[in-house]
Amino acid sequence: MQNLWYSIAMNDAYIYKHVDHTLLIATASQVEIDKLCREAIEYKTASVCVPPHYVKYIRTKYPELVICTVVGFPLGYHSISTKAVELQTALEESAEEFDMVINLADVKNKEFETIQTEITVLKHILGTRILKVIIETCYLTEEEKIKMCEIVTNSGADYIKTSTGFGTAGATMADIELFKKYIGENVKIKAAGGIKTREDMVEYLNAGCDRLGTSSAVKILTGDNKTNGY
Repeated sequence: MQNLWYSIAMNDAYIYKHVDHTLLIATASQVEIDKLCREAIEYKTASVCVPPHYVKYIRTKYPELVICTVVGFPLGYHSISTKAVELQTALEESAEEFDMVINLADVKNKEFETIQTEITVLKHILGTRILKVIIETCYLTEEEKIKMCEIVTNSGADYIKTSTGFGTAGATMADIELFKKYIGENVKIKAAGGIKTREDMVEYLNAGCDRLGTSSAVKILTGDNKTNGY
């Protein structure tokens, strides 16, 4: 019965619906962005996740797409005011979802109130728009991850996200299980970083992730899996 459930619910179309089709490398060209957007339209991914630089261009050329962009990316150590301006600019250019990076120095310094204030401020600006909070699990202790689950929940953010894809490691099943145990009922989970196979994608979705961040979804699901996931 479990295998039958996989074959029905986890078909490729279902998986694509949960993918933020991603291109965040520093050298991303307009040609590459166009390819990403065409793939997102063809395969009906949840969104495209792109650098802020391309938000306005994509909104004009591909109005049907849900555009996700990043804030404080990839290191997170911008000031709250800088992140707010960055977010507001992308919002005005019609981005619809936002993946922000927390200030990891604040985590290490136990400045937890500052982190919660930052997330709360950004969510207030967005209103009903989606805010995903990247906590970069590879740099955190279990105690810190648990604390971030609490903070993300209390701040009103929509998602907790494992990784930027630029750290020393990406998503792990252990972190997803920890998130499930400690986040509030209104917080969803996004796994990102190191998603390399269809089996990875199915496993994370089956474990309760609502979104997957990867640059390789199309390569993985069409069988041309020659690159690592974002």
